[in-house]
Amino acid sequence: MKNTKIEFVIRHIHEQIKNRSLLPGSRLPSVRALAGLLSLSVSTIVEAYERLAAQGLIEAKKGSGFFVAGPLAPLSISEIYPKTDRNIDPLWISRQALEAQPEVLKPGCGWLPDHWMPHENIRKAIRKVSKANANILTDYSTPLGLAPLRELLARKILTRGIEAMPNQILLTDSGTQAIDLICRYFLKPNDVVLVDDPCYFNFHALLKVHQIRIIGVPYTQTGPDIEAFAQAIHTHNPRLYITNSGIHNPTGAVLTASKAYQVLRLVEQSSLIVVEDDIFADLELHAAPRLAALDGLSRVIHIGSFSKTLSGAVRTGYIATKPEWIEDLTDIKIATCFGGNHLCSEILYSALTDGSYRKYLDELKIELAKAMDSTLKQLEKLGIHPWVKPQAGLFLWCRLPAHFDTARIAQYCLEQGVILAPGNAFSQSQNFQNFIRFNVAQCQNPKVFDVLSQAIQHEIAHPHC
Repeated sequence: MKNTKIEFVIRHIHEQIKNRSLLPGSRLPSVRALAGLLSLSVSTIVEAYERLAAQGLIEAKKGSGFFVAGPLAPLSISEIYPKTDRNIDPLWISRQALEAQPEVLKPGCGWLPDHWMPHENIRKAIRKVSKANANILTDYSTPLGLAPLRELLARKILTRGIEAMPNQILLTDSGTQAIDLICRYFLKPNDVVLVDDPCYFNFHALLKVHQIRIIGVPYTQTGPDIEAFAQAIHTHNPRLYITNSGIHNPTGAVLTASKAYQVLRLVEQSSLIVVEDDIFADLELHAAPRLAALDGLSRVIHIGSFSKTLSGAVRTGYIATKPEWIEDLTDIKIATCFGGNHLCSEILYSALTDGSYRKYLDELKIELAKAMDSTLKQLEKLGIHPWVKPQAGLFLWCRLPAHFDTARIAQYCLEQGVILAPGNAFSQSQNFQNFIRFNVAQCQNPKVFDVLSQAIQHEIAHPHC
């Protein structure tokens, strides 16, 4: 029994070192303190520390205690989360969806089906760019990125009330890279970042890479819970708040004007900077309030891309913010990727300006509305209900009966060739065990609901097995 307890302590410390809760040079709790914390004997902790020291993971300093030995091990993001929870960690859905064979159904992924995408628009743009000046095919981009595209983006975001000159817009290789550059600029390890709870699962993964403390703020049907938001600012003094504008991922909810003003009042009273991810802007039927518009890009940074509506292969994103931050972010971009993706920017600009993109969006919104309606009806038959009925977009955030574990349901469905997105993958608090996010565009094959029905019946027949 004692050996089992010693091994438990060794695993406990080992996991903290792996997930970087304990960094090289960090002092471990005293043997008495850890014994009290884990309700174990002092001799058990001493033996565990001695074994860890023998493995070279920690070292004893006479008169000072035990410390984590260096150097820092390479970061494995999968080690940040317990392997027993691998089916609900923030990277599980993406890895399963990206690696899936064509016959696998993906109602849990975050993008449109391939046959919904504007292939001819992209082909036409590629042909046009391939016949242009040869330097487009071979040269590095300018630091800020393609000027005509930045001018187009300035006009585009102005329709949402966001005023930015082209020199206040920095092109990136994706929306994810935009957030990564911002994190590199503003954050240092152990800084605090607020996210919505639930939120886009890759926010969690990216922030973990930057060794950031993540605090989730409950998200309501009209925006973040203001009382919890204020308390988080007061308690944790966060550096950034990362959120979706327009259509929220995963809930499909929309920030109201009243809630937007309340958020900004709290931001103005703190040192907080807001990162507003507007990746679903072109799917809106009616424009929601933008924090960046109300704030005038003073404390709010606006980002976006076109991977959801145009192409996930033609990777181009952008950052819009005040000039002094653009200057520093541009330097970081040069340091980390040098010139950016010139060719993709040219293709994107051509695809956005050939006259067919607007028509495609109009048709896409109609198809998404139909898909939303049909998916709601199919889920209703299974006793699955939406947390809110979205005005537009891809996603339905749905609640199952409280005793259901959607991670197990997702695992069952995966074995049948259907990839789901269980709720806790989106949650810092892990309070969404009985939620699933559905991509309505990816739910048009009846097999999705047949397999989901089987999984629910299996969960009912074998609860917590």
